[in-house]
Amino acid sequence: MKVFTLVIALLGLAPLHSSASPPGYGTLKNLPAMSFNRAGHTATTLPDGTVLLVGGFMEEEQQIAGVELFDPHALRFQTIDNLATPRQSHTATLLSDGRVLIVGGHSAHAPYLDSGEIFDPATRQFTSAGRMTASRGDHTALVLDDGRVALIGGIGTDRTILDSIEVFDPKSRAFSVAGKMTVPRMGHVSVLMRDGRILIAGGNIGRRATLKIHGTAEIFDPRSGRSTPAADMFQARHKHDGVLLADGRVLVIGGSTEHAVRSDSTEIYDPTRNTFTPAATMNLARYKHRNASLLLSNGDVLIAGGADQAELYDPRSGQFRLLQGSSQLHGYFSATASLRKGRVLLTGGYARPAAPSRGAWIFEP
Repeated sequence: MKVFTLVIALLGLAPLHSSASPPGYGTLKNLPAMSFNRAGHTATTLPDGTVLLVGGFMEEEQQIAGVELFDPHALRFQTIDNLATPRQSHTATLLSDGRVLIVGGHSAHAPYLDSGEIFDPATRQFTSAGRMTASRGDHTALVLDDGRVALIGGIGTDRTILDSIEVFDPKSRAFSVAGKMTVPRMGHVSVLMRDGRILIAGGNIGRRATLKIHGTAEIFDPRSGRSTPAADMFQARHKHDGVLLADGRVLVIGGSTEHAVRSDSTEIYDPTRNTFTPAATMNLARYKHRNASLLLSNGDVLIAGGADQAELYDPRSGQFRLLQGSSQLHGYFSATASLRKGRVLLTGGYARPAAPSRGAWIFEP
């Protein structure tokens, strides 16, 4: 890691050091606890501003069917009807009509799920979304420009790492094969870029002794159904995060570079040049934090997972700053959701050796 940081400094690409946030950069505040201990869950902001929290696990192999809503005005959580199938490491995607598509994941009864459910905020009920073309968990999901949802990679039947990409069409309520990646990936990130193409970066194939972490990236074009290699990343990584910046570049954050070794490194992908460039070092090493980072309205990025403190990235200065306020986050497999007026909800996660948490926090800009 010191070598990585030194290279950054010598190239003049980013500041060598980061710092704590001065007043005015935002703070974290504790909220009343959730109804369930959760990690590996999802948090989805609904059109009315409430947040839907779905699934996850309370301890290993004990998945949750419980669902709750967070009311940002009352600052409280309310339980509602359960999922039909308990699940963790699934995806939950807001559709253009305000409903939420929940698909895949793991369950103790069916380790790799091919089922989907749709939550309707008007009725607060779940209905079947049918079956995917493949069982998958630890995949990524993105809403495409035409309203369909792309489901990318993950792990499936017999612990097979998947290279397949499929789409869900809300109009026909059907799943169909859309294409495949250049290599199988799980633990990767997928980011929808301004031109409608998807950057897919990093991830892994294999497990334990056969684990191989990807340093490669690729671009999937939903219009053609083709995936083509992009430039290699500066560092191989999985279980990381990625965020589209306001200027159209992509910030790639943290992750693990080998077995459970957390990384504090970051890099930036420029789609106009097809290049990855090393960026500043974070204050804290982070992994198991995919979908826990958010672009804020002022152009900063809140990095809220993978460690016990959150920090902000300022793309103008290229610096990371630790947030003031609560520092007892439970960062692994936590979930975040945007609220109105620039606020952000942070929920759950776990920190070894602790079990998943009921903890919740709010970021105030």
